[in-house]
Amino acid sequence: MKRQLAEARGRKAENEAAHFLEAQGFEILARRVKVKVGEIDLVARAAGLVVFVEVKFRRTVADLDLAIDERRLARVAAAVEAVAHDYVSDGEDIRIDVILLAPGAEPRHIVNAWMP
Repeated sequence: MKRQLAEARGRKAENEAAHFLEAQGFEILARRVKVKVGEIDLVARAAGLVVFVEVKFRRTVADLDLAIDERRLARVAAAVEAVAHDYVSDGEDIRIDVILLAPGAEPRHIVNAWMP
C-alpha cells in the first residue's frame, strides 16, 4: 500500500512538472522513459532544445534540498545517453534539468543540473 501511494504521488508530481514546462512553451515528448541504466521522468522540447527532466516530490519544502544528489543525476545522465538519439534531431541542444515540488510551494526548476 505504501508503494502504491508513493507511485501515485510520483505520477501527480510528474503531471504537475509537465504542466509547468508546457506553461513555459515546452512540448512534452515522453514520460517515464525506462532503460536498463535508469529512468527519465519527462522529455520535453522547445525551439532547438530537448530537455530530459528528473522530477522530485517531497512532503516539505525543507526536504527539497536533499531530494537530488550526484548519484541520482548520474543515473539520469546514463539513461539520457541511451535514448537521446530517439528524441534529438540534428542541431538541437540537450540538457538535464530537475524540477523539485512540495505542497504549497512553487516548482523549483534547476536548469542544466548535470554538467559532467
